[in-house]
Amino acid sequence: MELNKKTLIGTVGYHILGNHSMPPMMYLHLNEMSWPDHVKVDELNWGPVAVVQMMEAESPPFEKVIILCAIERKGRKIGQIDVFRWLGKLPDEEQIQACVGDAATGVISVENLLVIGEYFKIWKDEVYLVDVEPGPEVAGEKWTESMESSIPDVISTIKRLALTGMDDGIDIKYLQGDTLFTNKIVTD
Repeated sequence: MELNKKTLIGTVGYHILGNHSMPPMMYLHLNEMSWPDHVKVDELNWGPVAVVQMMEAESPPFEKVIILCAIERKGRKIGQIDVFRWLGKLPDEEQIQACVGDAATGVISVENLLVIGEYFKIWKDEVYLVDVEPGPEVAGEKWTESMESSIPDVISTIKRLALTGMDDGIDIKYLQGDTLFTNKIVTD
């Protein structure tokens, strides 16, 4: 396993939505951390098409992408961390167009970013989501105690993925474009 892969750590999410804003609020902290030269931290809220253009211009390309996000999912507790590996594949054309339409109107969405990136073939072999359960959407800049207490584990998970690759200590789930909008998580 190659440990010095060119790696992008990106944050995706709206600002001023409480726990849902954890990823963009963590951007400055992650960016100020000491990382090896092969690791770059960036905020990916500026639209999937702009992200595609940035990725296409990157030479050499990123070999690994780690996206920090906070997506509300059923059955999880606030602050619960799940790691997903993106397996690629595209949804049907209608869903791709819906993603492009959302992106054109300024919707910030990890799903749109994954699908549009997949369509333009910017994702290499390793794309991971570090997804932290935010709970219900609430306006404001403060996090709940549950979210706040998860931050050390969030940072630890990102560091392990970026610096040591996958190891047995991380339970990986899988996402792919053809099941992304059906809320199905691939288990194999």
